[in-house]
Amino acid sequence: MSDNELLLAISDMMDKKLQPLKDDIQFLKLQNENDILPRLQNIEACYTSTYNRYKSGITQIEAMQADIDVIKSVIREHSEKLQKIS
Repeated sequence: MSDNELLLAISDMMDKKLQPLKDDIQFLKLQNENDILPRLQNIEACYTSTYNRYKSGITQIEAMQADIDVIKSVIREHSEKLQKIS
């Protein structure tokens, strides 16, 4: 067997040995593209929309807290006035 024939035989053997790995890599790429990435994008979209709702909600909560503090102060003041009257 000549050197070229030997090299060709080794090359064919390597191709046959590597083919299952190539197939697995192709499968993983397809699974990543068709299954994993869309699901991650969905998770990201849900997270982002929830974050934006909470972010805008913080302003509302702070405004409500300020209103509650004013209401408490007015109630205390009125209670004191009512106690003095009675």
